[in-house]
Amino acid sequence: MMKKIRTALVGYGSVGEKMHGPLISVCEDLELVAVVERNQERSIEKYPQVTVFKSLEALLEADAADLIVIVTPNEFHFPYAKMALEAGKHVVVDKPVTVHSQDARILHQIAEEKGLVLSVFQNRRWDGDIQTIEKLLHEGTLGRIVHFESHFDRFRPQLADNWREKDVPGNGITFDLGTHLIDQTIMLFGKPKWVYAEILKQRKGAVADDFFDITLMYEGMKARLTASVMVNAPLPKFLVLGERGSYVKYGLDVQEKAFKSGQIPGGANWGLEDADSWGSLHLENGIVSYPTERGDYRHFYQNLADTILGQGSLKVKMEQAILVLEIIESAFLSNKEGRRINL
Repeated sequence: MMKKIRTALVGYGSVGEKMHGPLISVCEDLELVAVVERNQERSIEKYPQVTVFKSLEALLEADAADLIVIVTPNEFHFPYAKMALEAGKHVVVDKPVTVHSQDARILHQIAEEKGLVLSVFQNRRWDGDIQTIEKLLHEGTLGRIVHFESHFDRFRPQLADNWREKDVPGNGITFDLGTHLIDQTIMLFGKPKWVYAEILKQRKGAVADDFFDITLMYEGMKARLTASVMVNAPLPKFLVLGERGSYVKYGLDVQEKAFKSGQIPGGANWGLEDADSWGSLHLENGIVSYPTERGDYRHFYQNLADTILGQGSLKVKMEQAILVLEIIESAFLSNKEGRRINL
């Protein structure tokens, strides 16, 4: 039997605890051996086998892990990832990989030079709905696509006491949800020609952006990506318009809710959506309910482990992560100057 890849979590907030921890623990080729928690030792309650370190420096000095997973506020992604790579470790960074695209390029270069695996946790590529759209595109069901719309709407009219809503680098909804929506879009359609965006603070007293509406223009197709915290009415999650018909989908992928309630990813029904939540295909001969593919975030870590073990090639590549950041930077510039930004 092959030895498991010793894995460490840096940061044990809710995403580290509820999503990364469980995903690492169910991946057969990974073993969670260490957690960096500055002030507490909460991880031991759930993972009694781990060693808790007070800093990334201490973890690296102890040479306790081969794969370092960074789940900290965004401003620490770059220095921590750089430190881990320079220590010869494989690295996963929660999205966005860094706040600035130039920093992501530096990390990419270090990883390339040292022959290390560096990836970004873009779990939402394995949402059931985007997997379904990928299937529809592959099968050509809708014909040539002319419009792609992706929403991530919530109703959170009150400000939260959370670093994402404070005045810190990489705060706000564009870096948080925009990263996912842009990544899914470039996974499906590649690099757009230009970017136009409106990025707003809609709640009273907000210091971080809480709304975006980003247009990515492709040859013959417009992609519209938008998110708001002020939506208390159902809007489609996805709307895909093609020459032969349309696909519309409401509601979020079922996995995040399952993780938040403490479920361990596994079992016959993991990531499967109830039929009454499926999207609908609107074709010439009528409307049909279209089954949602199984969503499964476990594929991210399995693909990562396969790549480290030399048995696969990386799905979430740094070139894509860098492009996502370039698009975000272009979106902020577009909003500031009120114009299209060519890529």
